[in-house]
Amino acid sequence: MGHVEDVLSRLRRYPDVEALNLYAVDAADRLILDVAADALATVDSGRVAVIGDAYGALTLGAIAGHDLRDVRVHQDLLTGELALANNARTAGLSDRYTAHPLGSHLLGDVRVVLLRLPRALAGLAEVADAIARYADPEVELFAGGRDKHLTKSMNDVLAQSFSEVRASRGRQKSRTLLVGGPKPVGDPPFPVCARLDELDIDVVAHGAAFSGARLDIGTRFLLQHLKWMKPDARDAIDLGCGTGILAVALAKARPGIKVVGTDQSAAAVASARETAEANQVADRVTVVRDDAMSSAADNSADLVLCNPPFHVGAAVHTGSAIKMFAETGRVLRPGGELWTVYNSHLNYRDVVERMVGRTEVVGRNRKFTVTRSVRGLHDPRQR
Repeated sequence: MGHVEDVLSRLRRYPDVEALNLYAVDAADRLILDVAADALATVDSGRVAVIGDAYGALTLGAIAGHDLRDVRVHQDLLTGELALANNARTAGLSDRYTAHPLGSHLLGDVRVVLLRLPRALAGLAEVADAIARYADPEVELFAGGRDKHLTKSMNDVLAQSFSEVRASRGRQKSRTLLVGGPKPVGDPPFPVCARLDELDIDVVAHGAAFSGARLDIGTRFLLQHLKWMKPDARDAIDLGCGTGILAVALAKARPGIKVVGTDQSAAAVASARETAEANQVADRVTVVRDDAMSSAADNSADLVLCNPPFHVGAAVHTGSAIKMFAETGRVLRPGGELWTVYNSHLNYRDVVERMVGRTEVVGRNRKFTVTRSVRGLHDPRQR
C-alpha cells in the first residue's frame, strides 16, 4: 500500500490547469480503489478497464496496488490522457496500460471496470450501455464520485443497463456504486440526432458531448452575430467546438470558408465530425482533438469563435478559458478576429484584450456577453 500512496502523492494535473484548489487525486479515487481491491486482486491482467480517470489515479493506483498489466483505459478529455501519460512515465508504469476509444476494444472480455462517474447523465448512459454490450457477462463495475456530484438519477441510468446497482458505505464525502448483471442490449442508443429548425442544421451527439443535441443558450446568442464576424475570413476555427454547431453554421453561411473545429473531448470530436457529415459540409469542416489549439500554427486563422468553459472538472475556475484566449492570440493573423460569448459575471473583456487585442462588447443580454477582439500587428504576448 505504501507504493500506491507514493504513486498517488506524485500525481500532477499537467498539462491541465494547475492551481491550489485543483487536485490530481481525491477521496473518491481512493475509495473506488479500496472498494474494488478484492476484485482487482483476483482478476487476470488484461481484463481490467478504467473509464473517466481524470489524471491517472485509478489506472496507476490499480496497477501499483495489484501489479496489473494490460489495463485498458478510456478518457474522454485529451488533457486526462496526457496527464496520465506524464504521470505513468514518472512512476515507471507507461508499459502497463493502453488507451482506447469507448467500445469493444476497450471492454471486450473485461471482468472489472473502474469508473469515475461523469456528471452528464447522457455520458453515463453511453458508458453503461457500452459496458453491458461488450464486457464479460460477469463484469463487476465500481463507479464512484464525490457526494455533492452524485444523484439518484445516476442509479436509475445504470439500472437501465444492469440488474444490480447498490451503493457502498460513504467515506470522506465520497461514495461508490457496485454494479453488475448486464441486461440484454438492443440497438446502440448513441449517438442521438436532432433537427434544429431555427438553424437548418441536423445535430449528432454522443453522450459526453456538452449540451447533447440541443442548442445551448450561449451558442444561440453568439450565432445572432454571425453575419458581422470578419466577412473576408478564409480560415476559421471553432475553439471548443462541442457538437460542431458553430462550425457547421459558419460553413453553411459562407461557402468559401474553411473551418477547423477543435475540442479536447473525444465525444465532442466524434459528434462534430458526424454533425458536419450530416449537413454535407465535411469537405470544409475538419475536426481535431486538441487542447486549446495547441497544434495550430502561428498566424494561421482569420477568425476564431469561442464559447469557453468556466468549469474545470467540478470546480469553478477560469484557467481553461484564459488558456484558450492565450492560444488565440498566437493563432490569429494580424487583423484576425476572436468572437466569444461568456457569462457576463466573468467579465473576460480585459483578459481577452491583453491576450488577443482590442476588444469591444457587441452584445449583452441578461446572462451573456459577446465580444469582438481584433488581433493587432504585434504579438500581444510581447506587450
